[in-house]
Parts: sequence; C-alpha cells; structure tokens
Amino acid sequence: MPLSLQHAVLERFLKYVQIDTQSDPNSNSQPSTEKQKDLGRVLVQELKTIGISDAVLDEYGYVYATIPANSEKEIPVICFCSHMDTSPDSSGTGVKPIVHKNYQGQDLILPDDESIIIKAEDHPDLKEQIGNDIVTASGTTLLGADNKAGLAAIMDAARILMERPDLKHGKIRILFTPDEEIGRGVDKVDMERLGADFGYTVDGEKRGTLEDETFSADGVTIKIQGVSAHPGFAKGKLESAIKIAADVLAALPKDSLSPETTAGREGFIHPVQLSGVAEQAEIKFIIRDFTESKLLEHEAILQDILNKVLEQYPNSSAEFIVQEQYRNMKTVLDQHPEVVSNAVEAIERAGMDAIASSIRGGTDGSRLSFMGLPCPNIFAGEHAFHSKYEWVSVQDMEKSAETLVHLAMIWAEKI
Repeated sequence: MPLSLQHAVLERFLKYVQIDTQSDPNSNSQPSTEKQKDLGRVLVQELKTIGISDAVLDEYGYVYATIPANSEKEIPVICFCSHMDTSPDSSGTGVKPIVHKNYQGQDLILPDDESIIIKAEDHPDLKEQIGNDIVTASGTTLLGADNKAGLAAIMDAARILMERPDLKHGKIRILFTPDEEIGRGVDKVDMERLGADFGYTVDGEKRGTLEDETFSADGVTIKIQGVSAHPGFAKGKLESAIKIAADVLAALPKDSLSPETTAGREGFIHPVQLSGVAEQAEIKFIIRDFTESKLLEHEAILQDILNKVLEQYPNSSAEFIVQEQYRNMKTVLDQHPEVVSNAVEAIERAGMDAIASSIRGGTDGSRLSFMGLPCPNIFAGEHAFHSKYEWVSVQDMEKSAETLVHLAMIWAEKI
C-alpha cells in the first residue's frame, strides 16, 4: 500500500534545473564540461545535510554516497543511479522553470517564446495529469527533467530513508554520473568503489514504467578520401569527397530505417555528423536495434550503399569504421529476474500499474549491466526530453521517490 510520506522533490528539482550541466560531445576531458561538477558539489552538500557523511565528488565528476543499512539481515547492496548532465541538443543555459499548478488539460504556452506550445493533443500523457502540477521551461531552453527529475527522486528517497528508521532496508549506494547524454556516463565509474550487487537507473518517462530492455548500439564512421583539383582545371580529375558523402546520404532509405520512419522494435541507420572539404570528408552514424544480428544487417546495408556510390568515383576510397557503443541489457537482466520483479512490486505498492517497456535508446544501466551491475530503468516522469517542449509532473516525481523507498524495503523483506 502507498506509504504516508512528506515529499520535497519540487524544491530540489527547481534548484537542479537552474544549474547548467550540458555535456559536450566534442570535448575530450572527463567530465566533458567542468560545469557539471557545479551540480555535483550541490548534491554532495545536500547528501551530507541529510546525514550521509561519505558523500563525495571525484575528479571525474561522479558522486558516490551511501545510505547505511538499518537492518541486521545480509541484504544485497543496491544502487540508485541518475545522470547530472543535460543534452547538447538544446540549450541548458539560463533555464527558467515554470510550475503550472492544477493542470486542467489546456495547451501550455511558454512565455519567453510563445511559438513554443506544449499541445495536449501532441502529448497524450498530459491527459493523465489533470489536477497535477506540471513543470516546464520558459520556451528558450530545455527543462532538464532528463535527468534531474531522477536526481530529485533519488535525493527525496534518500532523505526519507535517512529520516525513517522504521523503514527497514539494506545498504544502498547512490551514484550520480556525468556525460550520459554523450555516451560516456560510466566511462570512469569505479565499480569496486561502488560496491553494489544490483542497480536501478532512474531515468524513465511515463509514471509506472519499468524498462528492462534497451537498443543495442554501434557507431559507424565513414572516412572518405576524394581527389582534389583546382576547380578551373578539374575536368576529369576532381572527385569531391563532399559530393561522395552527399551521395551516400541521398542513397539512404527514404521510408524506412531512419528515426523519423520507425517505432516500436524497429531499428535505424542515423547520420549524426557531417564534415569535410573536397579532398576528405567524414560522416558519423549511429546504428540502433534490439539485437546484434540486426545491427550487422543495418551495417551491411550502409556498407553496400557506400560501395555502390564509390563505383561512380574510381579514384576515391573510404574507410568504414564500426565502434561498439552499448548492448541490450535484457540479456543480463534475464539472468537476475528478481531485480525486475522487485521493481514491479515496488511500483505496484506505490499504487500504480507497472508498465513493462523497451527503451529506444540507452541508459547508463545498459553499460553498467555488462560491467557486472544488472540495472533496469525506473520512471522519473520526464517527457519530451532533449527539447524546449520538455515537461514533468511534480506528482510523478513524488511517485518515483516513493517507488524507490518501497524498493529498498522489498529487498530487505525478501531475505
């Protein structure tokens, strides 16, 4: 049954989103932006304020902390994890959060750019939010609910567990990561230092959702070597790498295998970056699907497109470089069914129906699962992430925190 809890997620969330933590895919530093540590320091101080004395921010931008066990049982150590960075896809500078209290189904016009309208018809989950409080940005930035809603939920759950000795639980580790949005969220995690047996990322969308499956992901880089020549004397000589790259992109399927034409369990080939001059050009792709065999199929299609284009440019060449990014965590989680079943029970105890779902993307949990920490993803209430249309419900964040409290207790009860 739902617990009687006093929440403080909104106050924390509003503070977090006003701290710019955008990560940078073009940076080689760790973390990719030093400003992510600004939020890390705030979180460490808040953790210490609620009595978690070992909270620390390390040199790489990770926050580690421990909620001590208050049970005599030998209980597996679980970890709650969220990321601190926001997406490079939309500005995170100068976020001005707006709380729309007692939402009644209307479109939400954002005041700093009235062309940005969160329309109820475009966001069907808003129908479930009547009477709740919705938080948006002001129209010129993203909100940062991805993943500061998760941070707020974990922090609220941590405070409750520290204040309520009647809620019995084992040792719980907290991990806040940088650079998740650029695929480096667990690059420098010290797994020995973390010392957890099982984990949960709190980085999901709709209330009640539990995700135990992600895309598998590869990156592909095509490096094109063309033939440069003075344009005034180029006839029969010039083979522009830029035009070769354009031909490759033009040959991609128009009605399939792209993010804009796929849904559900369909994968895609997605160009994400193009650069070059006449002599050399480079295209970066992300390849996504739920199985490795499908990834190989998509990569073969792309390789075939490249080969056919190069037939038209006999003096040019290209490298086709594949880099593994992450794999579907379900293959690991299926070996530890209690990790998922305990989360389902926690969601139900918090008064919701558990919604099993697959992620058309990845989380830190994708890689953590293959690093020895089986780690499904629990909802945080975030919607329309990576955009100026982003929104979150205060009540959904509270339910996420309540779910985490129940989850901590269930692990103790099962022993």
